[in-house]
Amino acid sequence: MLHAICVKIRGIAVSEINNNNPASQPKSATQSVEPLVKVIAVVATLGGLLFGYDTGVIAGALLFMKHDLHLTPATTGMVTSFLILGSAFGAISAGRMADRLGRRKIILIMAVVFLTGSLGCAMAPNVELMITFRFILGLAVGGAAAIVPVYIAEIVPANRRWQFVTLQEMMIVSGQLIAYVSNATINEIWGGEETWRWMLGVACVPAVVLWVGMLFLPDTPRWYAMHGRFKEARDVLKRTRDSRYVEREFNNIRSAVKPKREKSAQRNRTISVWMKRLVALGIGIAMIQQLSGVNTIMFYAPTMLQAAGMGTNASLIATIANGVISVLMTFVGIMLLSRFGRRPLLLTGQIGCTCTLVAIGLVTLLMPETVNGDPNMIRCWLVLAGMLVFLSFQQAALSPVTWLLLSEIFPLSIRGRATGLSVFAMQITNFTIALLFPTMLDHFGLPACFLSFAAVGIAGGIFVILCAPETKGKSLEQLEKHFREELQPSARV
Repeated sequence: MLHAICVKIRGIAVSEINNNNPASQPKSATQSVEPLVKVIAVVATLGGLLFGYDTGVIAGALLFMKHDLHLTPATTGMVTSFLILGSAFGAISAGRMADRLGRRKIILIMAVVFLTGSLGCAMAPNVELMITFRFILGLAVGGAAAIVPVYIAEIVPANRRWQFVTLQEMMIVSGQLIAYVSNATINEIWGGEETWRWMLGVACVPAVVLWVGMLFLPDTPRWYAMHGRFKEARDVLKRTRDSRYVEREFNNIRSAVKPKREKSAQRNRTISVWMKRLVALGIGIAMIQQLSGVNTIMFYAPTMLQAAGMGTNASLIATIANGVISVLMTFVGIMLLSRFGRRPLLLTGQIGCTCTLVAIGLVTLLMPETVNGDPNMIRCWLVLAGMLVFLSFQQAALSPVTWLLLSEIFPLSIRGRATGLSVFAMQITNFTIALLFPTMLDHFGLPACFLSFAAVGIAGGIFVILCAPETKGKSLEQLEKHFREELQPSARV
């Protein structure tokens, strides 16, 4: 049964998407992007920048914080992972509230939480408060991760959705790169035990900019329409669309929104079976992105490089390469998405990441740690090179497609909740890995860690082959119609 459902999901609308018949192509294929759309995307994705900075900055801060706060392997894992635990609950809470209060209001709230959490972490006097404020900061990280892609996907034209939603991934990796550069710079200029406080406090600046910017931006036309506010929906479309396309898209959105009476009755029932199947798919897609082990590299790269034999300064500087390659390969991923579908890139990314993990595992297993009593630098540089190749596949294919699919596949009536639930599953997976990794590294070593992630990656590749859908070239309303028709219980399986 599961295989049959996956086959249906995977094959969804492929015939129409790949059809060369002009009648089957989206009518907005040549629609240009209005300036306000670009402003909205840049401001909203500051949430992604903060996501990236706050997850990446801990990689360097841990090297100094562990002495000041007397961290053990267990508390190191907690300081790192409690942000992710908070992000899981932030995602699911923000997803539910976004359907009720609006995407814009939730992003405004998240900006305030970002500011509060960043200040709290920077001033934490002990490990208990550090863990507490990392959890609070995580609420904002998860909320931004769940809602910003939905906000952008609902407000940009269908033919440019891939480009602007993946801007969120670009901002995440840019935030991580800024964190790595900031860590190395602060250490070089003000090196000392308290430098980690400045590293963590820098995030206050983009949090303020995000809050101020969102004050002047509208909510999405689809959210307004879902709540019967059709005048505001049309007004937003007039500001974000070429005038030739406003009425056509407004009518499509309005026809996709259920009458208020039916919508009220639906709140009192469980969601449809076909929607549950899509939520299960979204959870699976979200989890395999984290099960690749990507955030062990983003969070613990300096720690792993130190374990491989590098010094503190060298490991901090080398980690900048991870950020640079992530940004560059995200640009590559955006270009690839304009030519290829979601499904081929997702599979390419999964296979590439898994093969690279096997290679790193074999290098750390077979090569000696020391040569004539000194660290084996060839082994160190091969581990770093393996990380860079891994991130190339991750950021050019796996990550951007994951975020894009999560913004596309869910129907309007549950989009916020379903995206939040998927990101919740993603971040719970991330939390578990981040919490256990220091202990795994301490007890089993680098080879066992990398080869374990590779084994899980094989299972993830099988999931992609069986279940990953292709959504390229369809509006959100067209995708909802196709999924409903194909996944209804009455459909032949």
